[in-house]
Amino acid sequence: MEIHRTSVGFDVHARSVVACGLDRSTGELFERRLTPDHQEILAWIGSLPAPVAAVYEAGPTGFGLARFLEAAGIECSVAAPSKLQRPAGDRVKTDVRDARHLARLLHLGQIVDVAIPSVEQEAARDLVRAREDCRGDLTTAQHRLSKLLLRQGIVYYGGNAWTGKHEQWLRTHRFEVPGLQVAYDAAFDAMLATLDRRGRLDQAITAMAADSVFTPVVGRLGCLRGVSTLTAFGLAAEIGDWERLSGRSIGAYLGLVPTEYSSGSTRSQGGVTKTGNSHARRLLIEAAWHHRAPYRPGRDLRRRWEAASPAARARGQAANRRLHARWARFDERKKRSVVANAAIARELAGWCWSLAVLDD
Repeated sequence: MEIHRTSVGFDVHARSVVACGLDRSTGELFERRLTPDHQEILAWIGSLPAPVAAVYEAGPTGFGLARFLEAAGIECSVAAPSKLQRPAGDRVKTDVRDARHLARLLHLGQIVDVAIPSVEQEAARDLVRAREDCRGDLTTAQHRLSKLLLRQGIVYYGGNAWTGKHEQWLRTHRFEVPGLQVAYDAAFDAMLATLDRRGRLDQAITAMAADSVFTPVVGRLGCLRGVSTLTAFGLAAEIGDWERLSGRSIGAYLGLVPTEYSSGSTRSQGGVTKTGNSHARRLLIEAAWHHRAPYRPGRDLRRRWEAASPAARARGQAANRRLHARWARFDERKKRSVVANAAIARELAGWCWSLAVLDD
């Protein structure tokens, strides 16, 4: 492992960057307030004793600075904020102190860094997160529309809501009060616009899943029940480099392992930690519910099997049988369904990793 003479910590904001360099040989500190201009930051780094390594916290400013410095030959890490060690009694927080703290942790080798995605991976991640935001917006718009009708005593009894038949029923309503009619039209138009936006995002995800660097992983993950194109592409984009994980570590990475408070001979476990990527965790939780029903492969699943390799198909079938058998045992023991589903999702994450790193 290369030993760097100068460790640099950046406290990066939208309009300012506070930098602190720590010279390993002399202990001297080099501090400077900079603009977010990458060339200015690189020029300041060039004035420090070489070789230099840099670090800043992951945040809303993204990974552009890290990619720029790496391209310029400067090693740069992006630290996971939740893993930064801070003294319990430290009650003073300033930009300068944060930069100094990062520089010292980098000097001591105590930085837990996050994986820096490629430009293509980050674009795919933005796409699936835009679809996730749209899903939430659609739920909100539907609730507003249905509750507006409920306040008028109007309830739909014609079957499942938010279907084509339900939409035709919604179009039949007219109100004599002008303000109410305007409010209803606005809520209905917002719901339709959001639904159309979700459709466009689904089309874009389907197209990218069929022709991108994620296509092989998406095809293999599709061998699992409950993991269709949208779910498979979301997992592939959010996790990115599966090789950095293992079948044992991916559950903890996604926050699907139980919390633990143990001391001495006492061991106490609680709910799942819910750390890590919340979107990927939600996708796995939803997919795990599909394994509770009897295992009868449907047409869509068989179509996904046909597009996968024999090795991926065999492993996916083994995973489907095992996960359903585990659900059956949980039901026999009358385990709480939400607790059982979290356990199934944790094992499903391991099966997903196994398929993602499988050599076809």
